[in-house]
Amino acid sequence: MPKTSRRGPRRRAVSAGAAALTALSLAAAGCGPGGSGGSGAASRPPAAARPGAGLPTGQLEPANWKVADWARFVGENAFVNEVAQGFWSVARMERAKGRAAPEFSYRTAAAGVDRDPPPAAAAARPVPHPYGPGTAVVGRIFMTAPEGESACSGTVVGDPANPGRSNLVYTSAHCLHDGKGGGWMKNLVFVPGYNRDGQAVRGKPSTEQQLSPYGRWTAVRALVSPTWLKESGVGANAQYDYGIIRVRNENGSGTSLEEAVGGSIPIWFNAPRDQITSASSYGYPAERPFDGTELNQCDSAVRPGRLSFDAARPPMYVIGCSMTGGAAGGGWFIVRDGKPNLVSLSSIGNRNPSEHLAGPSLQDQAKQAFGYFSKNVR
Repeated sequence: MPKTSRRGPRRRAVSAGAAALTALSLAAAGCGPGGSGGSGAASRPPAAARPGAGLPTGQLEPANWKVADWARFVGENAFVNEVAQGFWSVARMERAKGRAAPEFSYRTAAAGVDRDPPPAAAAARPVPHPYGPGTAVVGRIFMTAPEGESACSGTVVGDPANPGRSNLVYTSAHCLHDGKGGGWMKNLVFVPGYNRDGQAVRGKPSTEQQLSPYGRWTAVRALVSPTWLKESGVGANAQYDYGIIRVRNENGSGTSLEEAVGGSIPIWFNAPRDQITSASSYGYPAERPFDGTELNQCDSAVRPGRLSFDAARPPMYVIGCSMTGGAAGGGWFIVRDGKPNLVSLSSIGNRNPSEHLAGPSLQDQAKQAFGYFSKNVR
């Protein structure tokens, strides 16, 4: 087990330098499937949303929506994904470019209590091949974006409405939808455990089995943050940069994604920030100096910092990490009660050189969106 530190009764967080890879292996040993978490003492942030497309009139904070409000929002922003079987050939997957994470600057972030000094830069490191059973929950998401064939990262998460048989993948909103004035990505497919055995090398012939050992999983439904859909640009909308897809096996089998990969990761919504003493991020960076073929990880040596563009919204987590475009959407993990939990995901970064990654704090809005999607979106 990773070395841990105790913060309050029955809760543990990863200590500095602990390998979340070890924790992820627990998912394949029966520690998944988790639910949506949701315990913790974090308070609800002040309402900050403004009326916009798809938001019920008079309802300013999606965290307070009723089921009917979520149904209306999903109906007005319907996701359609008509990917043809075999569309993502080996050649097409290999030439997909990493979907660039929106860039941020500390100069544009809100000053004060919700912004900490920049953390020290830290280099990402490749996960050794062959990947352990637990890392099958991490994979690549391929899509046709306005800029062409692109890729992000995602994580198989537990489905409270279907324990043991989840078909849900958690990722960044910007990997699914372009936000205000834009549309949904097309031809969305999730490939868990991409290049698990390290046999695929860019520039050399590869097989489907080498690249997609657990198959390809087509997105059939999707939901992104209401805030993401009504705001544009890079700023406060990143504080709600989360999204969910429901998938099915491209081969038409009745096996669930969770069964195929051997586990899932629960999401810890409203995780008290003082219990997140460090975190490990995973993803498939594809912009230089990376090429998208390797799963990489960054382990924060200290408590993730705070980064805000709107102080009325939950501050993001920020860590030192050199991962580039393509890693967006990859999960950030801690160990809680001996089990891996997802507490955030890669959303925005900086470049020239790439030194930091920031991810949203998944609080009330994200929890309610996930609960609705799990129960009602098929």
